[in-house]
Amino acid sequence: MDLYKIAENINILSDFLGKRDIDTLSSLDLKEKYDISQADLLILFGGSIAYGCDIVGKAVANNIAKNFMIVGGEGHTTKSLRQAIHHAFPEIETAGKMEADMMSDYIKRKYDINNILIERHSTNCGNNITYSLDVMEQNNLSPNHIIIVQDATMQRRMDAGFRKYLQDPNVEIINFSSYKVRVEVKGKKLVSDPPGIWGMWDIERYISLLMGEIPRLLDDRNGYGPNGKNYIAHVDIPSYVLKAYDELKVEYENLIRVANPQYASKQ
Repeated sequence: MDLYKIAENINILSDFLGKRDIDTLSSLDLKEKYDISQADLLILFGGSIAYGCDIVGKAVANNIAKNFMIVGGEGHTTKSLRQAIHHAFPEIETAGKMEADMMSDYIKRKYDINNILIERHSTNCGNNITYSLDVMEQNNLSPNHIIIVQDATMQRRMDAGFRKYLQDPNVEIINFSSYKVRVEVKGKKLVSDPPGIWGMWDIERYISLLMGEIPRLLDDRNGYGPNGKNYIAHVDIPSYVLKAYDELKVEYENLIRVANPQYASKQ
């Protein structure tokens, strides 16, 4: 398969996985689509690249939500986040810190936001969700509209997890993946565009994360859906997305990230 077809297939996966329900993280777009000027709660999840801190920090500073929570302990993305934040703010000590604490320290310093709810014990998407619901209960929050912000590779799965674990079907989950990139061919290499996104995965890691999501989202005996491990709600995966995945698998099967057996450690 030539590089241009590979790039096309990567972009098909990224468009599907990087779910956004509004075009921009702004009160204007909330008003236009949901007829609200503020969400009741915005949750930024560890796992997102560091760029997500700026996307969310600006939005919270502009009153996008009444309450703000950061969720994240230590997982496969933590090392990259520690390096990115410490490089941007050397005075922030990141060694041994949990993702939620690092993100919080950065956002407090840069955007002067202090009223942040923290959940620092979760280690995967499964307990990211269940533990965040615990924090909501502990703080007597009963939101009608929740914005969830996660890495673009994992946003679709985060949405499916909330649809499974939320007890109230009337709560509106508003998805906003923390970045959008396109993969292009330049100089006979695959590169992400726009360039220079803070903390962006190198291309091989990005492909690995994207491809690792499709088997997880499947609703079969090996997937995370109700007919499999039952970690998430059912996800409809269009045939063209599955085709793109199958074609990429021929080239990159060795990059597919293995599922975490402790995904839903708290049921």
